[in-house]
This record gives sequence, structure tokens and C-alpha cells, in this order.
Amino acid sequence: MDYVRLGDSGLKVSRICLGMMSFGGGPTRVWALGDEAAEPIVAQAVEAGITFFDTADTYSDGLSEEITGRLLARLFPRRDDYVLATKVYNPMGEGPNDRGLSRKHILSGIDASLRRLGTDFVDLYQIHRWDYETPIEETMRALHDVVQSGKARYLGASSMHAWQFAKAQEVARANGWTPFVSMQNHYNLIYREEEREMIPLCIDQGIGVLPWSPLARGLLTGTRDRGGQGKTVRSANDPLAGSLYSAEDFAVVDAVRVVAEKRELPMAQVALAWLFSRAGVTAPIVGATKPAHLQDALAAMEVTLTDEDLSTVEAPYRPHPVIGHS
Repeated sequence: MDYVRLGDSGLKVSRICLGMMSFGGGPTRVWALGDEAAEPIVAQAVEAGITFFDTADTYSDGLSEEITGRLLARLFPRRDDYVLATKVYNPMGEGPNDRGLSRKHILSGIDASLRRLGTDFVDLYQIHRWDYETPIEETMRALHDVVQSGKARYLGASSMHAWQFAKAQEVARANGWTPFVSMQNHYNLIYREEEREMIPLCIDQGIGVLPWSPLARGLLTGTRDRGGQGKTVRSANDPLAGSLYSAEDFAVVDAVRVVAEKRELPMAQVALAWLFSRAGVTAPIVGATKPAHLQDALAAMEVTLTDEDLSTVEAPYRPHPVIGHS
């Protein structure tokens, strides 16, 4: 396993981040695994040298955080042996203040997350989305106070417009508050709009890039057909995929399949190898519900795509409207 700095910060993370959204359950995530089924996969990740784990308060209504905390405490001898990330923003109750990025919700949110995770601090506390109803000054001051209190070591953000991210950073720096060190954004072979503004900004400013949905919610692995039918439990129960991708995107899927067959590799390895090769990318967030999913991610780090391979998988790309920011 390779370990790299998260942007220009001094924090070292594994080249793969294990996405813990795969663990939890409930009616909206029937494909998610409970503790018993999740433990062998997380243990496999730990054995492979993965030390970076990402969850969020909203995943399975907090159950993902609970499972994450229990498993990591069992699998690592020391809290400082792994890097733990979670997020705040999405609704965690019915009240008007149970969501967003107000000072009230951030300070309540970090305490609730720490209780579920069973730890005194998270290494990376991320805002899950941009809050149009709260002044960014209020948000950045509250996040700074979370860091000053010792409840988080670093701050990160997730999908938003580049101008919003730049504004947040400037507000933090102008006031002597803690800036973001990472951007967790929607980025894969099917959705490359982040290359226009956000990724160049991150490279210029020394911000770590942590792509979510690196396999386009399984589309790049061949788990869905053109009619929208899923071939796995996850793909058959993932309505968000239908709002992110369309039948036109199968041209990219077909190109990945061509390279995979030529190289005698799984499609997932080709798609992830492409992402590992991209400028600015620190650690893709890889979800896994089967050992093979993690094996593909680990093997992809050793795959080098030729110029011809890159040309083949990139040629069918079509511009997309901005998606994934809400």
C-alpha cells in the first residue's frame, strides 16, 4: 500500500479510502451490510494496509458510523493507526435545525457523530454539501471551533461549485480560521466535469482530491444494462444512479469493456486504474460489499494503462450538466 499526503497537509493517508456507506442497513439501503458481514471486508482492507475510512452521519441514519466505530476499534490496536473521516449537513431529524451547516447543527452534529463512532475525535470532518441558507462565515467559524476543541484534526468539503469552495477557503484564511485540506467530489470516467474548474483549483491550492463514486455506482463494472435493470442487489436498489447517469453513458462503459477484454482484466480495475492516473487525485473512495470489490481496487493500483488504452476509454466522453451537488 502506498501512503500519500492529503493535499499540502502533513496528514498521510492510504492511496485507497474505504467508503463505509456500504455498511449499515435500513429500507433505503437494503444492500448495506451489518456488523457481522462487514467485518471480514474491513479486516481485508486493514490487512492490505488501508488506513483511511470515510463515513457520514446520514449513512443509514447513523448506523454506518456506529458500525465503523466498532469495527475499527476491534481491528486496530491504536486510535492513531487509522484516519477516520465523517461528514455533516444532511437531515438527522425532523426539526428545522437538524440539518444544514449552521453553528447549531455543526456543533451538535460533531458531538453526535463522536458518540456513534465511539471516539474522542475524527481526523477529517467534512461538510457534505453547500448550505445556501447559512452564511459561509458562520459555517467556517463553527468548523474552526470544532478543530480548536480537539474534536477534529482537519477539515474537508464535498461536492460544490469551485467558486463556492474558493469563497469558503478565502473566508477561512482572511479570518485566521482553519481552511479545508480536501475535496470529496463526484469524479469518474463517465462524469469528468470536475476537470473544468474544481480539480485545477485543488491542484493549484494543494487540496487533496477524494473522488466519490469512482465506478459510477457500479455502471463502469457492467452491473447495469441499457434498460436500466440492475444485475446485483445494489444496482437494483439504487435510485440515485438513475439521476446521475443515463443510457448515453454506456458508450464509455463499452469502451472500458473493450480495454478490459484486451488486457484480460476486470472492468473495475481498468476504470480505477484510469482514476489513479489522474492529476490531483489522492485517494478514491471505494465501496465494497464483497471481497472481490476490494481486491479489484487493490489490484488497480498496479495497473498501468497505455496511451492507446487511455485514448479508448476517454474518447466516448460526453459533457454532462453539473450533477451531484445536492
